Amino acid sequence: MIDKYPALIVRCIDATDVIAAVTFAREQGMAVAVRSGGHSLSGHSTTDGGMLIDLSPMKAINIDRIRRIARIEPGLTWGEVARAAHAYGLTLTSGDMASVGVGGLMLGGGIGWMVRKHGLAIDHLRAVELVTAEGEILRASECAHAELFWGLRGGGGNFGVATAFESFGVRVTS
Repeated sequence: MIDKYPALIVRCIDATDVIAAVTFAREQGMAVAVRSGGHSLSGHSTTDGGMLIDLSPMKAINIDRIRRIARIEPGLTWGEVARAAHAYGLTLTSGDMASVGVGGLMLGGGIGWMVRKHGLAIDHLRAVELVTAEGEILRASECAHAELFWGLRGGGGNFGVATAFESFGVRVTS
């Protein structure tokens, strides 16, 4: 459905790879598109003639059951996150299909099945780790880089490449 062909695809396994990709693209004057772990019906996850930064290998997840906080990387799908969180009696508000990617949904607002009871995915977002166009890693939250954090939470994108999200989990009740 999408008729765009990147000149270069870089599959990143961590934030260091993202820094190298962003730096190379900047030095070469290449347009950049970012693909997380899910689908992209709109075509925003590709570019014609530029660099595609593919984050789908970035699938680390760390859940603190006591604090109910999850640190999730953008290559995960919400189905993968749901399976991991469920083992701790938690869930995160997410998309309406297991194949929806964490990165796109989280940065796009996060409408899903639990929105009426628990709000949008971004309502539970505590922090975003991202690589800037200058190749720096930042952690944006309400306390650090607050305006950037506000922009990342549904503000339209192009603020950097998100490499991790920290979010509150919701207790699963039976």
